Amino acid sequence: MFRSSLAALLLASVSANGSAAAPATSAAIATGLVAHRAVYDLELKDASERSGIASMYGRMVYEFDGNYCEGFTTNFRFVTQIDTGDNVRVSDQQTKTFESLKDGKFTFDTKSFTDDQLDKEVNGAAQDKPEGVKVDLTQPASRELQLEESRFPTEHMLDVIKNAKDGKRFFEARVFDGSDDGDKSLVTTTIVGKQETPVTDEADAGNAGQFAKAAFWPVTISYFNENAKSDTLPVYRMSFKLYENGITRDLTMDYGDFVLTGKLAKLELLDKKAAPVCQ
Repeated sequence: MFRSSLAALLLASVSANGSAAAPATSAAIATGLVAHRAVYDLELKDASERSGIASMYGRMVYEFDGNYCEGFTTNFRFVTQIDTGDNVRVSDQQTKTFESLKDGKFTFDTKSFTDDQLDKEVNGAAQDKPEGVKVDLTQPASRELQLEESRFPTEHMLDVIKNAKDGKRFFEARVFDGSDDGDKSLVTTTIVGKQETPVTDEADAGNAGQFAKAAFWPVTISYFNENAKSDTLPVYRMSFKLYENGITRDLTMDYGDFVLTGKLAKLELLDKKAAPVCQ
């Protein structure tokens, strides 16, 4: 699942419940996740006058690897060129995370650049505790935080897949992924459509390789501030087509003042390593 502080970075440049260990069902579903590197071509779908964005395009690379016993790693890079009408700037966000479902641990490190100049760095570690999620931030400032019980990103992905398989079309969860300043979790609502198979000439399906004709679920996840009222608009909304193995394509990322689309341009399956025996 992708989420980032991209909106805050761009706008600046132009002006569930957690648990100490993953349940057995999560462990079982996690074994079906595929290690892969996916490349997405990004285009501006819509932008309000308030956004200050005249045009925008870019590329996103998402690499996911690991297993339930040793933990999962993600490397995520999000590069966009933004034209405001007055100038053109390049935004580059680079994120690395590690998540242990078995031990309830999550580490994150994000660097955000504008025109090759470092704007912001956020890193730290989070741990599931009986009373919630304990976060130890090291950047942008050293802090210790206690948050409400939350899911980490891979946990949440497994929740989405399990609910999709079970035919549960709507569910809510609190998610912590280290985005923004790494100091809060967000409330999410997830809507899962009925499983579908690609239609002829469907956008970017042909770039999914051996999964080009595989069934998928249409998914929409909305993220809300934790103190949001029921009628508050989400701070971010993402829609995508989800395969049972965790691969996604045909993305729409709605940041409020602007909307991006992400079409799968290339999919590479990483070498599958022998699954270790959990200790």
